[in-house]
Amino acid sequence: MPVIETSAALLALTALLAYLLGSVPFGLVMARAFGLGDIRAIGSGNIGATNVLRTGHKPAAALTLLLDAGKGGVAVLVARALLAGDAAQLAGFMAFLGHCFPVFLGFRGGKGVATFLGTLLALFWPAGIAACLTWAVVAAVARISSLSALVAAVLAPVWISVLGMPQAGLVTGLLAVVIFVRHDANIRRLLKGAEPRIGGKG
Repeated sequence: MPVIETSAALLALTALLAYLLGSVPFGLVMARAFGLGDIRAIGSGNIGATNVLRTGHKPAAALTLLLDAGKGGVAVLVARALLAGDAAQLAGFMAFLGHCFPVFLGFRGGKGVATFLGTLLALFWPAGIAACLTWAVVAAVARISSLSALVAAVLAPVWISVLGMPQAGLVTGLLAVVIFVRHDANIRRLLKGAEPRIGGKG
């Protein structure tokens, strides 16, 4: 755990603002901006970049990926610059929760992978890069996006501890737990061998 340096009132304000930032549904915004319709009625119905990509519009998907990752990263960096490390960790976690359970969409959000990775990169970039590489390697070998996310989530607390920031191990572990919760349906399909592959149909 980080050393608590910030007052309770400022931590509460940080949590609220970071959550609201995380709640901005950039996938929905990008789909509408590019005339793709309501992303919730397309593919899996998820608001994340993977589902935006199912529309076939790569620029919209890329922008969604960057903006969703940026929510976590910006929350961490601003909180660290204005307050301290404890606020930065809280901000990243709350922005991530905002993406997964956004108040603007009735708490029905994305699965959080991009925001998870953006948060890690801002918290401690060596661990963030290691998590991104983990995702990329598993994706290249298995061609399954959800499996890549799950493996990256499992290994993220290991990377952050081994590479030199063990005080962020708790928040990283909590992020990983939520990733697994949000991927419940994917895990069931993986166990049945029915999870779609990257570039495949479904």
